[in-house]
This record gives sequence, C-alpha cells and structure tokens, in this order.
Amino acid sequence: QVQVMESGGGSVQAGGSLRLSCTSSVKTYHEGCLAWFRQAPGKEREGVASIDSERRTSYANFVKGRFTISRDDSISKDDARIIIHLQMNNLNPGDSAMYYCAACTLDIQTMFPLDEKHFPYWGQGTRVTVAS
Repeated sequence: QVQVMESGGGSVQAGGSLRLSCTSSVKTYHEGCLAWFRQAPGKEREGVASIDSERRTSYANFVKGRFTISRDDSISKDDARIIIHLQMNNLNPGDSAMYYCAACTLDIQTMFPLDEKHFPYWGQGTRVTVAS
C-alpha cells in the first residue's frame, strides 16, 4: 500500500515563501513520479507541478518562475521512500489553497495538463494561506 504524506503548509504574508514536502512510501509501486495539486474553496482541483523518476519537472503556467519542485536525493538509495519538495516563492493570495501530493504510476503521466485519474495515491493535503 502506497502512503503519501504532505507537510510544510502554513500562513504567510503576500510576497513570502513556503516549502512543502511530500513523502511517498514503497517506491516500488510506482516509478517515482509525483505531483502537487491544489484546491481553493469553491474551485476545482488543479495541477501545480510534477516531477518524474528522471527528475524532469513540469509546471502550471501560473506558478512558473515562482515555484520549484525537486526530489530529495540526500536520502539513502536503499530507502524505500521518495521525498519531494515544493519551494514556493513570491506567494500571493491567489495561491491560498489546500495543497495535495499525489503519486502516479508512469512517468508520462507527469506531463501537463495533469489528469487526476492517473494519480491513484493521494495525501491528505496541507493548507497554505497567503494574507494580503
């Protein structure tokens, strides 16, 4: 059973930064492709950024130049977990949402636009609030 867990959400002033982290267990269940989605109140969930097993990254247009997704390669290769981060800079109130980490099963599924049906493993989400 794959488990996905997010951390690092919180409240920040406009222009500030936050770093989200996601830990996915049992990497043998998937290639190591992961993505961040977000959902603001009253809005549909949308893809934010993705990274595949080769560390190739993709971003939604509305975060390009502000957000960076990366994989933590400091952990041991024998470790069954995959850890990724989402560094979010120059945040604005429009970025306020619940942020979800999700794991897909094939690298090609990290191409935008992301399709949620290709992501069978989801975390519970972490909330980001940006005050104006």
